[in-house]
Amino acid sequence: MAEENAPMQQSHGPSSGGMRSSGPGGGPGGPGGGRPGGPAKRGKRNFVRKKKVCRFCVDKADFIDYKKAEILAPFIQERGKILPRRMTGTCSRHQRWLTVAIKRAQNIALLPFAAEL
Repeated sequence: MAEENAPMQQSHGPSSGGMRSSGPGGGPGGPGGGRPGGPAKRGKRNFVRKKKVCRFCVDKADFIDYKKAEILAPFIQERGKILPRRMTGTCSRHQRWLTVAIKRAQNIALLPFAAEL
């Protein structure tokens, strides 16, 4: 009777084969079909994200003027931080120019370093 009430223990010896069972919606070979997100969903629409295009490349800008604060303002967060490329879609060359222009504009008080709380 004591054996029936005792919790079952798994053996970790050579008889277990060294393989772990995958949980529901688990890993490779499991019911999830090998996908990390779980079972495949039916009827889900495929969302294609539109590629962000550099605003300055479209305008063929040779120079980003630090004196035009209205152009630079959308690239700054409320806290005064410069938005990264992945959020704005700016190319690497123009992002570097933009950073220099924003810092220059902040130094001569055309743009705030941080917002007032």
